[in-house]
Amino acid sequence: MPRAGWVKPETDQRLSDHISIGVLTRVFPPELVDRIVDESGRGEKRHRLLPARVVVYYVLGLALFSQSSYEEVMRMLVEGLSWAGNWAQAWNVPTKAALFKARMRLGSAPLEALFKETATPMATTRTKGAWFKGRRLMAIDGTCLDVADTVANDAAFGRPGSKGPGGVGAFPQIRVVALAECATHAMVDVAIGRYRDSEHRLVVNLAGSMGPDMLVLADLRFFSFSLWTKASASGADLLWRTKSSHSLPIKARLADGSFLSVIYPSLKDRRHDTNAVAVRVVEYALGETDETYRLLTTILDAAVASAAELAGLYAERWEIESAFDELKTHQRSARVVLRSKMPDGVLQEVYGYFCLHYAIRWLMHSVALGADADPGRISFTRTLRVARRTTASHPGFPPSGT
Repeated sequence: MPRAGWVKPETDQRLSDHISIGVLTRVFPPELVDRIVDESGRGEKRHRLLPARVVVYYVLGLALFSQSSYEEVMRMLVEGLSWAGNWAQAWNVPTKAALFKARMRLGSAPLEALFKETATPMATTRTKGAWFKGRRLMAIDGTCLDVADTVANDAAFGRPGSKGPGGVGAFPQIRVVALAECATHAMVDVAIGRYRDSEHRLVVNLAGSMGPDMLVLADLRFFSFSLWTKASASGADLLWRTKSSHSLPIKARLADGSFLSVIYPSLKDRRHDTNAVAVRVVEYALGETDETYRLLTTILDAAVASAAELAGLYAERWEIESAFDELKTHQRSARVVLRSKMPDGVLQEVYGYFCLHYAIRWLMHSVALGADADPGRISFTRTLRVARRTTASHPGFPPSGT
């Protein structure tokens, strides 16, 4: 029997045949969502008024409408069906409690799997600014997200210190490290941990998403011998900043001003000159400051990439900072705390946010290709508003059997 407050539809079609988040279902089609739900073991054991597919799209809707209430998000997801005439107008929005329980049943695994299967590099040979001599420009970096201040979230994730009363931050936080495509801002892999987990430890989990067609950029806090060798073993070329005090023996000076050197896994290896790995070093000063930038790269041949070219490319690393800003400031809205009160709900919500960011960036890239434009010249906030408008204007896919 229907639960209290629900009205039985006038047809035997399920709400999951209709609900959508507008054009974003082009990135996450229902057949993909259904397969991932089944593979995650969260498929339906009985007919529910909030089946798993609906809940997946609902979690994406929470990310799309970050400042709206639970009930209002669901209302906007089904509002676009009113013109179709094949779903009961009297359908009532489920209560916050019902939506919360549905999210708990679904868990975080389907959203994580949806992101990991869908989020791949999207730049083509036509994408402006995406490539350097056959290498796809990528970057790694990290950030933190505030989560709801609950005992469970505090225990699971921890929180930063503070100079204020109590000596702790206002909210628990999770730490996220991502691998992103510089030109499109598409974040293609993420590693999530506790606030106290170092970015250096988390980034190890991203090495499997690097590949031979990539040139991966990173700032100085990511360098270590172990991480460098693990990332380069993927076949990707690397261009990472290191400390200006890093002791790097000069093995050979090159005509472009860079020099060949080696790095070692330990001080003992340095003393005995064992287990050395060859690198190339590019040094330069930025503007009129006295600060010296020191870059390490796996590209040893200056004829392939000159020191000046590599110094210019390193600035592309800031594109991932812009991607985080899009997600945290514009998509989520500044000062908005993730709403989930339980740790698994937090993970579900975070993967929903990254899925949505990827989908919006996919739309922007599609527009850029059609206009033969640089995807960096397309407005993220305008595209986000379009995605929100299309949610209420039309379904993203037709009913089953049509």
